[in-house]
Amino acid sequence: MSGINIGNKIKEFRNLRGMSLKSLAEVTEVSSSLLSQIEKGSANPSINTIKNISEKLDIPLFLFFKEDAPKDDFIVRKDSRKRMTFSKEEGISYELLTSDLSGSIEFMILTLTSGMESSEKRREHKGEEVAYILEGEVSLDLEGDNFTLFQGDSAKINSYMKHRWKNNGEKTVKIIFAINPPCF
Repeated sequence: MSGINIGNKIKEFRNLRGMSLKSLAEVTEVSSSLLSQIEKGSANPSINTIKNISEKLDIPLFLFFKEDAPKDDFIVRKDSRKRMTFSKEEGISYELLTSDLSGSIEFMILTLTSGMESSEKRREHKGEEVAYILEGEVSLDLEGDNFTLFQGDSAKINSYMKHRWKNNGEKTVKIIFAINPPCF
């Protein structure tokens, strides 16, 4: 656990909550000077102090002990993206643009060749989706209503809305989309 710096994590979570050092010290009943020393790494907090800070910041305790991933784990090279294809439908592929599915958002590219559709019927999933048409012209069947979207257009699809994409054109379609929270 050499990669864990609890003081840095406390400071990071405190800043994410928009709390000053003084305000966190007050609600946790830890002196500002001790809290400052903990954040700088010059003092070690007791487990009870960490639990108290965790509760006041509304952060699960385990996050203070989770090792940080190496920075290069967040980089996805074009030629090393995770790709999902379907053997029946060679003209459909999904590429994961984020390094993995463990975050709070999925970011992907859907590629549809001419005549292909994302599924045989409209599908729904948990999570709000925002899609951007990167290339081509595509039909979006959204709850039974059809919309034609062109390169540069975007669409927001609310959680559990039934939808599917269809490429009626001759050129390949590429759609970048993000889903929050992830559905896969």
